[in-house]
Amino acid sequence: MFDAPFDVFAVMIAIAAFLIALKASNQATELRRRLGSLEAALQAQRQVQPPPPLPLQELASTPAAEPPPLAPEADVTPPPPVTEAASPPPLEAGTEPEMPPPLPAPAPGFEERLGTRWVVWIGGLALALGGFFMVRYSIEAGLVGPGVRVFLGSLFAAALLGAGEWTRRKESISNIQALPIANIPAILTAAGTAVAFATVYAAYALYGFLVPATAFVLLGIVAMGTLAAALLHGPALAGLGVVGAFATPVLVSSGKPDYWALYIYLATVTAASFGLARIRLWRWLAVTTIVFAVLWIFPGLDTGQLEVAPHAFHAIAGFVLAALLVVCGFMFGPTIEDGQIEPVSSSALGAYLFGAMLIVLSSAHADLSLIAFTLLVAATLFVAWRAEAAVGALGATAATVFIVFAEWAVRANPDMLVLPGGPMPGITPTATDSAVMQHLVMAAIFAAGFGIAGFFAQGRSNSAIVPVVWSAAGVATPIALLVALYARIAHLDRSIPFAIVAVLLAAAFGVATEALTRRESRPGLAISTALFATGTLGALALALTFALENGWLTIALALMSLGTAWIAMKRPIPFLRWLAAIFAGIVTARVGYDPRIVGDAVGTTPIFNWLLWGYGLPAASFWAASLFLRRRGDDPPLRIVETAAILFTALLAFMEVRHLATGGDMIAAPSLLEAALQVCVALAMAIGLERLRLRSHSIVHNVGAIALTAIAGFISVFGLFFLENPLIWHIDVGGAVFNLLLLGYALPAALLLLLAYAVVGARGKIYANAIAGAALVFALSYLTLEIRRFYHGPFLTTGETTGAEQYTYSIGWLAFGVVLLGIGILVNSERARLASAAVIALTILKAFVIDMSTLTGVYRALSFMGLGIVLVAIGWLYQRILFRRPITPPPTPQTTGS
Repeated sequence: MFDAPFDVFAVMIAIAAFLIALKASNQATELRRRLGSLEAALQAQRQVQPPPPLPLQELASTPAAEPPPLAPEADVTPPPPVTEAASPPPLEAGTEPEMPPPLPAPAPGFEERLGTRWVVWIGGLALALGGFFMVRYSIEAGLVGPGVRVFLGSLFAAALLGAGEWTRRKESISNIQALPIANIPAILTAAGTAVAFATVYAAYALYGFLVPATAFVLLGIVAMGTLAAALLHGPALAGLGVVGAFATPVLVSSGKPDYWALYIYLATVTAASFGLARIRLWRWLAVTTIVFAVLWIFPGLDTGQLEVAPHAFHAIAGFVLAALLVVCGFMFGPTIEDGQIEPVSSSALGAYLFGAMLIVLSSAHADLSLIAFTLLVAATLFVAWRAEAAVGALGATAATVFIVFAEWAVRANPDMLVLPGGPMPGITPTATDSAVMQHLVMAAIFAAGFGIAGFFAQGRSNSAIVPVVWSAAGVATPIALLVALYARIAHLDRSIPFAIVAVLLAAAFGVATEALTRRESRPGLAISTALFATGTLGALALALTFALENGWLTIALALMSLGTAWIAMKRPIPFLRWLAAIFAGIVTARVGYDPRIVGDAVGTTPIFNWLLWGYGLPAASFWAASLFLRRRGDDPPLRIVETAAILFTALLAFMEVRHLATGGDMIAAPSLLEAALQVCVALAMAIGLERLRLRSHSIVHNVGAIALTAIAGFISVFGLFFLENPLIWHIDVGGAVFNLLLLGYALPAALLLLLAYAVVGARGKIYANAIAGAALVFALSYLTLEIRRFYHGPFLTTGETTGAEQYTYSIGWLAFGVVLLGIGILVNSERARLASAAVIALTILKAFVIDMSTLTGVYRALSFMGLGIVLVAIGWLYQRILFRRPITPPPTPQTTGS
């Protein structure tokens, strides 16, 4: 009957004996280690200590001038020379030899780590969990009443605190140095404070023994006691105490949560943790506290009935405590040099703003949540204004403000999240409306606050980054808010009132830019001025977007790129060059989303339609922007803008060609007319870029010319010679002379010839000859197709090929070869003469392969006769004109004198 208690006592005695033996073993190991260090130090001292000097009497009796006589038989070896640097300096009277530095202590082994660290950590955690689980077990088993549970928890906490203080004093008396990372007194005290937190919280939240005021006072006392104890015991107590305090509501919970009690408790814990972090300058403790505090915002957010008031209190209380105790240079925060942005200070404010934003979104923009969020945004601006260490929080503040208003706009316009095909079955977004006027007032307050503060912050700091952050937030936030309000209220349609507001905003930014340009030079002023100027262009672009159709957004962004490039030319700031490139990239992405820019509203008028504005104005803007950027050098932003300029120029040409060829139906099937025009346009642009690159030496112009030439070749091979070839497909080529053959084959031949001459000497010979060869193929193709058009009419696939037609092909090719030869002789062009030789060789091949088998009668005879006459004539030309050999006069007969 009494065996169980004796077994328990036996186990306890065995554990105690094990701990005592382990402690004795650790002490013996430490003593042996210290003894070994002392012996090693003494041995090193003996090795480096010089011999003692001789007495003065002995030095006086020793002759110094005359050495003792040497025996002649002795083998004398002169002693090595003794340098002054090698001999130890003489010791002065009353001085002792310098002790060598002590050797470093050996690293602790596995047994030492196990006995001095791991056991302590696990033991402290086990004590804290044991107290929590004992309380839970007593609740589940119903062993004792609530009052007894609270009383026993208090006794256990007091016992742990007493044990921690007793061990600390005993170690102090015994002169035993505690391990900083495994301090037994600190861990015992930490476990006691965690149990004390849990006991007070349970007495208030679970059993109602304490009113809120009493609970707040007791929790404050425990928190202050933890703070005071951590000042004595070090970071171990702080870490375990904070983790245990924040984990207490999870371990000791009730079925119906009381958020007010929870957040009052967490506010007390946060204050104690921040205070300790401030006193000891423990950044890790402040960061840990912030992380746990923000995580405690999430409980209750996903419920249908969110209690806004306690959640808002938690965010505001944490923000205030962080501003008072964590932010460097503000109120009670640590000191910091001027002009430095401190990450922990900025992150602390941004974290609580993030929590306030979650409360606003989860509560569907409830009034109380919006008020709390507005107060925290205003407080962030105030704190950042007074303490430069928190200026980094401005970016998070601007982001949270935009997210709140953007989410509000999407809630009222759920179609923004639905694809053009419609929502999926079972998914129907609900539009949640809230007070428009309230959001308008908030947006006006935020825009004015950020804009005015961003302007007046210029020149207040000795650091360049601080005013730049202020100006970036002051420019970006009003523009972002205006876009969100436009999407929510105007539903992305035309709105003259919003256009007027955008113009007023642009005017405000313009006035700020002009005022900043007149100030004396200060750190960051040039970049801030450029940002306000960019904001002016952005607001003007938005005004165009709001006042005109949706397609003008593309034009507005392109004009922003142009304006930014012009400002970058006036103010050489690298950021502005990249901003111009970013705008160009945004416009390109916008066109990739909808190549028609305005959807089906392109129009049916050839050339003068929406494509001309949607592609032509951005192309012109990018070309002008590239000219501005090139004046400051060649760099990646310039190349991006130049690429956009070439891309939009090519897209304008190709899209207008398609619109013309299809009559405005942009999804119609391709045709011979479209392929011919696209080849001509691509070749014309390639010729222009080849000329331009010789002056600009731009790699973008170089690659663009090659790319357009390759595109022309691709369309030629697969379009003109295969998919749209009138010899293969039933295609109406038009009239006798002015027809699609002239446009599709003759004009490309002429353009290829011009391109070949444009690249002569600028590119490789093979590249130029390949283009010239393509020109010859197009010219010969045009001649052949025109002859067939003469015999077969507009449809080249109808009818049979007669002997007269075959004879005409031979005569035409031969005449074409002769013309090429004549041109080659007149302009002394070897390339033209080689082309003539190729055509004549092809004619000869046709005569012997085709004409001999297909022609009959007089046509066969005439074909070969004409071919022979031409070949003889060509030979004569080559002999008499091109390669004429001078006649050697006969030798003069010699006469001999008589």
